[in-house]
Amino acid sequence: MSRQRQSMNSSVLTISERNNIETGPWFSKLSLPLRSDILARATVRRLTDGALMSVRGEPAEEWIGVAKGAVRVSSVSLSGKQVTLTYVEPGIWFGDIALFDGLPRTHDASAHGETTLLVIRKPDFRDLLQRHTELYEALLRLNCRRLRLMFDQVEDLNTRPLASRLAKQILLLARSYGVSQGEEVRIGLQLAQEDLAQLLGASRQRVNQELKGFEREGAVRVEPTRLVVLSKEKLLAIANR
Repeated sequence: MSRQRQSMNSSVLTISERNNIETGPWFSKLSLPLRSDILARATVRRLTDGALMSVRGEPAEEWIGVAKGAVRVSSVSLSGKQVTLTYVEPGIWFGDIALFDGLPRTHDASAHGETTLLVIRKPDFRDLLQRHTELYEALLRLNCRRLRLMFDQVEDLNTRPLASRLAKQILLLARSYGVSQGEEVRIGLQLAQEDLAQLLGASRQRVNQELKGFEREGAVRVEPTRLVVLSKEKLLAIANR
């Protein structure tokens, strides 16, 4: 990746950032002593939009929780094109797999928007595992969930039409980044249609066609770099076709 690494270190999370971490679906289920120990060892790192975190092939040195913004996980195709695989949302922890198996990072990672991270260095991660055996089982559950989601995505890619997959992806984005405004839900994550296309393994032109169809059905409104969900029910109906 051509972007340079940029970060601004700060020792304190804002109230909303701390709430994103503490209410995360995985972190919130840990015992209070383990949660407290993790937070005590974490360093707050603030990244500007597009700042590079790690590149494929690098040694794994950190376990990371997203407190604000998003982390774009991507790879480079054989033709040299950058392809987005997923966006890691606030409240989600990642990077533990490479710390377990000792292998290099498998993908590039960069900040998408202004992003705040909690960073645990490898020695502290290992110490946490030694002090809290609970963490082993918790991370096993976390990675089982990731594996199930991966199988679901592979199944969708091979069995569902693009319209169904796109509607499902928009619903997931609305759940993770949605801000309700009356009956509408505005997706806070700024995504171009090319970004959506990469997530779905489709062309931008086909995604554009499907989005126009969604607009005609009154399911969404397309704004520059934004999507607004007008009807979750209509999106669900499309997703289940």
